[in-house]
Amino acid sequence: MKPFVNFIPTKLYFGAGQLGMLGTIPLPGKKALIVITSGKSMRSSGTLDRVEKLLAHNNVGCAVYDKVQANPTREQVMEGAAFARREECDFVLGLGGGSPIDSAKAIALAAANEGDYWDYVEGGKKPAGALPVIAITTTAGTGTEADPWTVITHDETRHKVGFGCDELFPVLSVVDPELMLSVPPQLTAFQGFDAFFHASEGYLASVATPVSDALALQSMRLLSIYLPRAVADGSDLEARTNVALANTLSGMVESTSCCISEHSLEHAMSGLYPDLPHGAGLIMISLAYYRHFAPLAPARFIEMARNIGADLSCMREEDKPYVFVESLRELQHACGVDNLKMSDYGIRREDFPRLVQLARNAMGGLFGLDPAPLTDADIIRIFEESYK
Repeated sequence: MKPFVNFIPTKLYFGAGQLGMLGTIPLPGKKALIVITSGKSMRSSGTLDRVEKLLAHNNVGCAVYDKVQANPTREQVMEGAAFARREECDFVLGLGGGSPIDSAKAIALAAANEGDYWDYVEGGKKPAGALPVIAITTTAGTGTEADPWTVITHDETRHKVGFGCDELFPVLSVVDPELMLSVPPQLTAFQGFDAFFHASEGYLASVATPVSDALALQSMRLLSIYLPRAVADGSDLEARTNVALANTLSGMVESTSCCISEHSLEHAMSGLYPDLPHGAGLIMISLAYYRHFAPLAPARFIEMARNIGADLSCMREEDKPYVFVESLRELQHACGVDNLKMSDYGIRREDFPRLVQLARNAMGGLFGLDPAPLTDADIIRIFEESYK
């Protein structure tokens, strides 16, 4: 066994009703910058008001930055950081899904450091710390409540880049499945498959550890059982709780292993076409992507298939790795997301060479963690096989 390091310093409050703890537990400052999206859901659902009242009960003030969009951008990060400084906020609270929580982490770094956020992402500059971050997730998809990563898009280059450092681990996270009961079915599926692929990619990565393997397998197993239930009936609290747990476990996989190039390819897609939901993009390319790697990491694919309940008895050995791909197809069908089309989001076949370049330039490091080398021709073929 190779040596490994395990470090997840986030205090996690998990379970139905845990949001209420925000009113009594020690918090890392006296004024929070609450980061939410530009949509209406946090206000219309009463969640933002509830958080503000819990903070007030805990003698903590707040200011709200509400301009984050799906696939958040560098410009939004810099604007949020300037707002945090003006309001003299001493910690940042991300409330919602991956976009506001990722933005909260990036704002926490930019507000505590000089210069431009991108100086730290691609410029090689080392941050001198960050404001403390609290994550309160109302969706189950990114696992960002349990990892130090944030994904932001540069407005001009369209580079969609993951960045992280130890200071960006949330100091505490609240995962309350009751906050997820109103998430629509299709969004539930998109988010659930994002979590699934965090786990599967982390299991296949060359930096996987015994800890990440255990977390990844449990995350995939829970999602294979409970995601179709959560999609079919959003009020099913047992299903929501187990999907939320799987998502948090997948975030822990991100902290103990890493994604591989599937995420590089999709970040290129949604970086160029920001209306494309990240989870939808992953689903679109997943079958071709995993079909490519199945014969190159057969033992891992066989174990993933067994783990999510596939029957491999009476099969030829050379066919067994592909069972995972078919199980994945069946899971997507059960969740109603088996017929997504790139063309519906404006993606064209002639975009494929540019997508390859964006993937290599923006998140090229993940290719080095793949189970086997992936050539540009391989990537084009994956896009071609996935295109509808």
